[in-house]
Amino acid sequence: MEDMEDIPKSYNPKETEEKIYKLWEKSGFFNPDNLPVGKPFSKVPGKPETFVAAIAPPNITGELHMGHALENIMEDIIFRMKRMQGYKTLWLPGTDHAGIAAQNAVEKQLAKEGLSRHRLGREKFLERMWQWREKYGGAILNQFKKLGLSLDWSRTKFTLDPAYQKAVETAFIHYYEKGWIYRGERVVNWCVRCATSISDLEVNYIPEKSKLYFIKYGPFALATVRPETKLGDTALAVHPSDERYKKYIGQELEIESVDNTVPKEEKPKIKKIKIRVVGDIAVDPEFGTGIIKVTPAHDITDSEIARRNNLPSIKIIDERGKMNENAGIRYTGMKTTEAREQIAEDLEKLGLMEKIEDYEHNIARCDRCNSVIEPLPSEQWFLKMEELAKLALDALRDKKITFNPARWNAPYENWLKNIRDWNISRQLWWGHRLPVWFHEPKCVPRQNFSSKNLDEQANQFEKCENIIVSAKKPKCEYCDARYIQSEDVLDTWFSSALWPFAVMGWPEKTKDLAEYYPTHFITSARDILFLWIVRMIFSGLEFTGQVPFKDIYIHPTVLTKDGRRMSKSLGTGINPLDLTEKYGTDALRFGLAYQTAELQDIRFNEDVIMMGKKFANKLWNIARYVITKANGQWLMTDGSKPRAEIVEKLNKVALDVTGNIENYRFGEAAHLLYDFVWHDFADKYLEETKEKEDDETKETLLYILADCLKLLHPFMPFITEEIYSKLPLKNKKLLLVESWPVPLTFLSQTSTNNQR
Repeated sequence: MEDMEDIPKSYNPKETEEKIYKLWEKSGFFNPDNLPVGKPFSKVPGKPETFVAAIAPPNITGELHMGHALENIMEDIIFRMKRMQGYKTLWLPGTDHAGIAAQNAVEKQLAKEGLSRHRLGREKFLERMWQWREKYGGAILNQFKKLGLSLDWSRTKFTLDPAYQKAVETAFIHYYEKGWIYRGERVVNWCVRCATSISDLEVNYIPEKSKLYFIKYGPFALATVRPETKLGDTALAVHPSDERYKKYIGQELEIESVDNTVPKEEKPKIKKIKIRVVGDIAVDPEFGTGIIKVTPAHDITDSEIARRNNLPSIKIIDERGKMNENAGIRYTGMKTTEAREQIAEDLEKLGLMEKIEDYEHNIARCDRCNSVIEPLPSEQWFLKMEELAKLALDALRDKKITFNPARWNAPYENWLKNIRDWNISRQLWWGHRLPVWFHEPKCVPRQNFSSKNLDEQANQFEKCENIIVSAKKPKCEYCDARYIQSEDVLDTWFSSALWPFAVMGWPEKTKDLAEYYPTHFITSARDILFLWIVRMIFSGLEFTGQVPFKDIYIHPTVLTKDGRRMSKSLGTGINPLDLTEKYGTDALRFGLAYQTAELQDIRFNEDVIMMGKKFANKLWNIARYVITKANGQWLMTDGSKPRAEIVEKLNKVALDVTGNIENYRFGEAAHLLYDFVWHDFADKYLEETKEKEDDETKETLLYILADCLKLLHPFMPFITEEIYSKLPLKNKKLLLVESWPVPLTFLSQTSTNNQR
C-alpha cells in the first residue's frame, strides 16, 4: 500500500488517463493472444470461450462526435466485462476509405491551390489522396484511445489495404461469375457536386419551402414542384380506379405547351403537342389534382411507370445540373432553378399556368455535400438482390440473428421484401476500382498475323472479348489491342459489407478467420441499418456460409437537450473530447451510459456528465477512506468472503448489473451502481464503520471496494484502474484482467436464458 501522503486528495483525470492507457497498451492485453487463460468461466480448462466484434470503421474524414462516443463506449463496456469474465476477447479496429467524403475533402484542398483532380490526372490525384490519408486518416482512432477503448490495435485494418482490396476483387468477381452483376441504364440519384451516382440510402430528404405549380394540360390542370421537367414529359398518368379520369386512359390528347424552339430573347409562343394518358397504381389520387405528368428520365417513380407502360424517355438535364439540348434553345444551358423560373414565367404569359401556391415538401439532398440530387438516367453497374435478400430474410426467420430491440425486425423484413437491385458503381477516383476491363475500340492485328485476307482478319477480330472481369490486366487472345480498366470505383458500402470477415484475412484461410469468425455482435445507429448491417449479413452468408454476427444492437441516437439532431453544420454538435477535457473521460463514459434508455433516444444533458465527475470524486474519496482504514492490511484468505448484509446486497447488484450489460441495458446498470456506491456503501455503511477498527470491518470495506471497482471498471476504466493499483491486495493484476465478481452459476444461466 502507498502512504496516504502519496494519494492526492482529489482525482485528477489529466494526470492519470494517458499514464493508465499506456500501461494497458504495454500489457498487451487488448490482444486476445496475450490474455491469461483458465479462468473459472472457461468450459475447457486453459481454453476460454472467444468473444469477438469488429468496430464500425469510422471514415478517414471523420471527426469524433457524440454518436461515435456512445456507440463505442457501449461496446467497450461489454468488452471489458467479457474480458474480466475470462473470455478471449477480440475487438477489431480500423477505418473506412470513405470514397465520396474523402475525395471531396482533397478536392476542396486542391481548389484552394487553383488545381483540380482532372488537371492533376488520376495517378497524381491518388498520390495526394494517400498523402492526405497518412496525415489525417488515423486521427479519429487516436481520439478513440482518449475515450479509453480497449481495441486490439495490432490488428488495425484499412479498407484500401492490399489484402482488403483482394477481398473486394474476389467478391466482385464471384458475383459477376454467378451472373448477379450486370451493366445497364437506370435512373439513379445523381449528385451534381460530387459528380457521381449515390445510393437511395445516402439521400437526405430535407423539408423546404417551395412552390406548387398548377399547369394546364389540355382538359386537365396538374400540380408539380418542377415545371422545368415538363420538357421531358412523355405521358400523363392517373390511378386506374380514379373515376374522374378513367375515360381518358389509353387516349392520346393534343395539348398546348410552350415552344422551346423560340430563342429566350423572344416572346414565348404556344406549340401543340400530343401526349398519352396511362393508368398506373403509382399515382396518388389525393395529391394535387390526382393526375401527374410522367418524366421518365428525371424521376425514379416515373421511370418505373414508363417501364410498365412502355413509354419513351427524354433526358433534358445533364450531369452538371443544367438543361441540355433536348430542352430546346430557349432553355439550354440554364441551371434547373433558372429554367424553373423561366418556364413558369413563360407558361403564365401564355395562359397555361392556372395558379401557383406556397408549398413545403421534402427536397432530396446529398448526404455528403448537401447538394440537391438530380434523378438522371445513367449507365451503371448493378448487383441483383433477389437471392441475397432471401439469404438475409431467412437468417432472421431461422433465428440465426437477433435484433435488439426486437422492433427492428419489421423494418428489416420490409426493406428486404421491397429491395431494388443495388447500384454498386461510383464515378470517383478514390476507392476500389472496378476489376472490369474494356477492349480498345479498334482491333489491332498481331504482328505475326500473316493473312492478307480482310475477311479472315475480321473473323479473327470477332472473337475479341469486349469486356473482361479480372483482378489482373488481361491480354487479348486474338489481337494486339489493349484492355483499359473501368474508370469507376465501387460503392464504399460494397467494400464495407465484407468487413467482419475481410478484416480477418478472407478470402485466405487465416488463423484469425478460423478462430474468431463469426463475430458475436454488432452495434450501430439506425441510420446505417440498411446501408451496412443488412449488407454484412447477406455478404457473410454468401461468402462464408455463416452470419457475420449473431446479435445486432441498434443503439439510441444522441439528440440535443431540446430534441434536435446533433450536427456540426447546424451548430448543434458537441465534440466529446471537449467534455473529456472539462470533466474527464470516466465522467463522459458514465454520464452517457447513465442517460441511456433501452427504447428511447438520448436528449443529451451535460449536467449528467457533471454528475459523472462528482461520482468519480466520490469514488476517489471512498477509496482514500477505505485504504486509510485498512492501513496496508488484507487479512482475508483467498476465496473467502465477508459475512455482512451489505455484501449480500452487493452480490445482488452484481447479478443485476451483469444481466443488464448482457442485455444492453446500460442505463439501468449505471443507475444500480451509482445508487449502491453512493447511498448504500458511502452514505450508510461507511458512516457505520467510522468508529470501528476490527479486522472484519476492514476486510468487508476492502472486499466491497474491490468488487465495486470491478463492476464499475467497464464504465469508468481509468479511475478504477488507478484506485485498484493502490489497494493492498495479494497477487494483484491489472484490473483490466481481474475476475468479474459474478458466480459461475449466473453466467451459465445468462448465456442461455438472456433475452438477446
